[in-house]
Amino acid sequence: MKKLALIAIFGMLTIGASSFVLMAQNQPTTSPDTSVVDTTKARPAAAAITTQQAAPVEEDKSMHQVVKEKFIEGGAGFMGIIALCMIMGLAVAIERIIYLTLATTNSNKLLTQIEKALEEGGIEKAQEVCRNTRGPLAGIFYQGLERYGEGMDMAEKSVISYGSVQMGLLEKGLSWISLFISIAPMLGFLGTVIGMVQAFDSIQQAGEISPALVAAGIKVALLTTVFGLIVALILQVLYNYCLSKIDSITNDMEESSISFMDILIRYSVAKK
Repeated sequence: MKKLALIAIFGMLTIGASSFVLMAQNQPTTSPDTSVVDTTKARPAAAAITTQQAAPVEEDKSMHQVVKEKFIEGGAGFMGIIALCMIMGLAVAIERIIYLTLATTNSNKLLTQIEKALEEGGIEKAQEVCRNTRGPLAGIFYQGLERYGEGMDMAEKSVISYGSVQMGLLEKGLSWISLFISIAPMLGFLGTVIGMVQAFDSIQQAGEISPALVAAGIKVALLTTVFGLIVALILQVLYNYCLSKIDSITNDMEESSISFMDILIRYSVAKK
């Protein structure tokens, strides 16, 4: 089920990014007006009208259009790889957030239900409560109840051991998010270096240093770094959110496990 959810998320993000690239590539470009004005007196007026009309066009550009233009200017090679890193990183991050959200359990309510079940029906009824409850905490308690017949020491060891297993499951996939956070800006820097080399090659072929040529080459080269840093920032926020969620669940698991062992001890004493 988790794999299917991850595949679905990855597919939706891939389709969205692909449509974004296609829309950006198919965006019509405005061609300059090449018509010749016969009257020289009309040139200043035409220039003023053109200036007045051009300003609103620049202001009317949405953020989506600006991003598309900059994405195309940066080049399909490195921009595509950076976009792929973002898609894969978002897919893993969203899957982890969903998993951690579902793993969150109301520990106080669960402990109350287990204690009540022990008083009414014993170990078997308490195990049934754990089976009907979602989350890693219920699984840890179930393992402790399974080992209760072997003694309190075995029950405690089972709780600790299975808690370590659940910790590993909570942290699963975070290394991939960390990898994409590191790769995205590195790819951006690499694209910048290659773009600078290409800019200097253009200067060498032209035989002179043109400010327009240098500025255009440097702008295109720096766009890859900008997009790489943006991807890293987005994924870093999601990564830190996952870490804080894991810390919260872990602390709750540790505190609840202590309370659970106290309940088992009280049940064992009352049974005697």
